[in-house]
Amino acid sequence: MSGRPVLTAAGIRSAESAAVAEGTSVETLMDRAGSAAAEAIWRFAAASPALILCGPGNNGGDGYVIARRLAERGVPVRVAALAAPASEAARAARSAWEGPVESLEEVSPAPLLVDALFGTGLTRPLETETARHLRRLAEGARIRVAVDLPSGAATDDGALLSPVPDFDLTIAFAALKPSHLLQPAARRMGRLVVADIGVAAASRLHLIERPRLVAPGPDDHKYSRGYVLVVGGAMPGAAALAATAAARAGAGYVALTGEGGTVPNAVVRRDAGLEEALADPRIGAVLVGPGLGRDGAAWDKLVLAMSAPHPLVLDGDALWLIGERGRPPRGGAITLATPHAGEFAKAYGDTGSKVEAARAAAGRTGDTILYKGPDTVVAKNDGMAAISAAAPAWLASAGTGDVLAGIVAAQCAAGLAPFEAGCAGVWLHTRAALLAGPGLIADDLPLHLPAALAECL
Repeated sequence: MSGRPVLTAAGIRSAESAAVAEGTSVETLMDRAGSAAAEAIWRFAAASPALILCGPGNNGGDGYVIARRLAERGVPVRVAALAAPASEAARAARSAWEGPVESLEEVSPAPLLVDALFGTGLTRPLETETARHLRRLAEGARIRVAVDLPSGAATDDGALLSPVPDFDLTIAFAALKPSHLLQPAARRMGRLVVADIGVAAASRLHLIERPRLVAPGPDDHKYSRGYVLVVGGAMPGAAALAATAAARAGAGYVALTGEGGTVPNAVVRRDAGLEEALADPRIGAVLVGPGLGRDGAAWDKLVLAMSAPHPLVLDGDALWLIGERGRPPRGGAITLATPHAGEFAKAYGDTGSKVEAARAAAGRTGDTILYKGPDTVVAKNDGMAAISAAAPAWLASAGTGDVLAGIVAAQCAAGLAPFEAGCAGVWLHTRAALLAGPGLIADDLPLHLPAALAECL
């Protein structure tokens, strides 16, 4: 279950080098990129008078190609350059542009701004004057388009190295880059379009896309569809939300230990002790953490859950307790953890970009890590990782993480491997939020899960 590849700066350089080694010239790649970008700009902005900003590198070379292709369509085009082209391919592209080239310092704004100053691979802030002129020209434009990446955005970690204007359209070449999806850079991108330039893009980082799930067959029954046991605790409403979500996300049987919390009649209450509940061999996944609490009783429940042989989903207070007290012995092999940023820092520490931090945590623990947020990352211990597209901001409300944990537990119980279960759960959660619409609360999400699920069957 993998989506479109997401390439780092090193990854796209390697892919382009491989294409060149196989006989495609850099000039040909540049012409493909600029032509594809011009087509996307034409479709997005039609014949709006355009100002193309060209940098000294190959991103600037793409800009000269864009200018030529738009002019061929009759678009009024002006070009402004930060500096003379520094690469042979960029110089060739500049020579093919027959119009004048203005100074970045003196050029006036246009209705359509195309930023081809710096793209993939930027590692330092823009010069102060360059950033000032980019901002001035962006403020004077009605439509703003970034070529590959907005100038000032890093490629691999979502960082903004300089202030970056809001763009309406960003055209990525060959594949998405991590900063198209990771915050805070992602919020500046606007609509994302990937332009095919004939480069094979292979990566161990992917975009989370709609999963293909298997509907129950005629021989299935409630236990074969997946039995989820949710461990209740000090805040029963959170566990009840998670249990409800698991039931709505396709689990055939959901049981909830503890008292309190309103659940559908289909969710079974387990009033016996947790140890007895965990002894059922039919359990497909145990979810512990939503509303668990942080006291001694909560710790005892966590220890029991982790000692059981069942696939395990860790969330919320379970992760806080692990960060505070250490990791109890684990009885089973499959563990999927769903921390938000605070829980991640508590349980795993926080090093590097979100992708690299999640990969590192997965490598150290053997867990699959679902690092939640508007740019959720799922990573497993072999380095495979995936990033979600931006989640609706309405999900930033109490209880939505409990719902996500329940969805993921249902996918684990149905037999998906933890990485695939995490990716599927993230997609279903986001889709349910979009179906619920603005103003959603956590209680709304389970009601929209059946429709989201139907789109995956």
